Amino acid sequence: MQQARVSIDPAFVVAPVNRRLFGSFVEHMGRCVYTGIFEPGHPTADDNGFRGDVLDLVRELGVTTVRYPGGNFVSGYKWEDGVGPVEDRPTRLDPAWRTIETNAFGLNEFMEWAKKADIEPMMAMNLGTRGLQEAIDLLEYANHPQGTHLSDLRIEHGAKEPHDIRMWCLGNEMDGPWQLGHKTAEEYGRLAAETARAMRQFDKDLELVACGSSSRVMPTFGAWEATVLEHTYDVVDYISAHAYYQLHGDDHASFLASSVDMDRFIHQVVATADHVGARLQSDKKINISFDEWNVWYLEELQAGNGGLPEDWVEAPRTSEEAYTVVDAVVVGSLLITLLRHADRVTSASQAQLVNTISSIRTEPNGPAWRQSIFHPFAQMAKHARGQVLDLRLDAPTLSTERYGDVPLLDSVATYDAEEGQVAVFVVNRDPSQPVQLSTSLRSFDGAELVDALQIADEDYTAANTQDAPDRVVPRAFEAAQVTDGVLTAELAPASWTMFLIKVG
Repeated sequence: MQQARVSIDPAFVVAPVNRRLFGSFVEHMGRCVYTGIFEPGHPTADDNGFRGDVLDLVRELGVTTVRYPGGNFVSGYKWEDGVGPVEDRPTRLDPAWRTIETNAFGLNEFMEWAKKADIEPMMAMNLGTRGLQEAIDLLEYANHPQGTHLSDLRIEHGAKEPHDIRMWCLGNEMDGPWQLGHKTAEEYGRLAAETARAMRQFDKDLELVACGSSSRVMPTFGAWEATVLEHTYDVVDYISAHAYYQLHGDDHASFLASSVDMDRFIHQVVATADHVGARLQSDKKINISFDEWNVWYLEELQAGNGGLPEDWVEAPRTSEEAYTVVDAVVVGSLLITLLRHADRVTSASQAQLVNTISSIRTEPNGPAWRQSIFHPFAQMAKHARGQVLDLRLDAPTLSTERYGDVPLLDSVATYDAEEGQVAVFVVNRDPSQPVQLSTSLRSFDGAELVDALQIADEDYTAANTQDAPDRVVPRAFEAAQVTDGVLTAELAPASWTMFLIKVG
């Protein structure tokens, strides 16, 4: 059996755990909104039409922020269509996902839902088919207290208090040819800078996100970030990053190593941003908002008619993945990578929350249940507290077709000094062999293992369904122990494991 060692010391810190890393994403795509978070008439629905069973699961998931309303959807969206009396709202065509949008759910409904879910909103604005004026109109409507046409209109619409939205995305994936209003880096950079400056004239303390590359394989990657930041460096706080991963054929080794690509993505965006900062002789650091990431079987969606319905329909079943045990392990590994870069990745949004590439699934007028990927997210959101530690990993390598030789393990640890708890999260990327883990905790006093959970299964295709909602769950991992300040455990193939350790 192969051996791997991890050394953890509280003196070596990456950054505090930023709660915004545990964000999610609600887009008007598929059934994420309609029959997802919003279904008037459902047995659990409240007076606003919000599904209570979904709200309970969102709270359990531990989501801290939610990006809304898109996504590709936002680049053709008129925010004014989704406010005011519902009976007066227009029905529109959404060309991004080839659907009919009723606008029964809009800005004020989302903000009310966010309060009930206890999450921070992250609002995206349309810089595809619209521009600066529409952006500052939205800002005034949402955030100004009262006494102007748009703020008084919000009050007339039933939202008496300003929404005070602090985080704003300046468009979505504007580098993508599929995006309505697709622009060159020069065109987008100038528009984003103008919009950011105007928004800061209203409120200098807003947190603004410029569009980075839609993926690391875009032909403009790197050059796009550099050009956009040349325009926006002084007026934005974040550059965005988006990445989706999937199993190709039966290449489980490469799939389990997906976070290697995310890690390279982060390093390269940070290097590009810092290069621009150096050229501008700025002491400011631009952070990354990794505001779309997940496992997504995008190739299946893109088959046929681009994966879109031939006829215009309301809320079709789009990308309703039945996530497997291996998908959950990969999601856990991607979260490990985001945490490990907590010094520069300070916001992240898993796409999406309900039904469409989601942690939560529902049936209309029926139940809601946790997908397999729900569990590593929920456990890490709950237990990753305090400081992210800069651990040292000594492990053999695993040969993969897509990423070459990669470390056999992926791991991160956090230390909550106030609670006296160390949390260690580790993934065994080997799809066929276990690995013996040894973790030194000798820098901590009185280390005692208090809990250990593992996601693993001999059937890699196992998934949670309406009929079997608990087929894939974290299970107690009793084969771990701490002796003389050393944690030892045999990690199953293709597994995600969490250890909670009490320290003095």
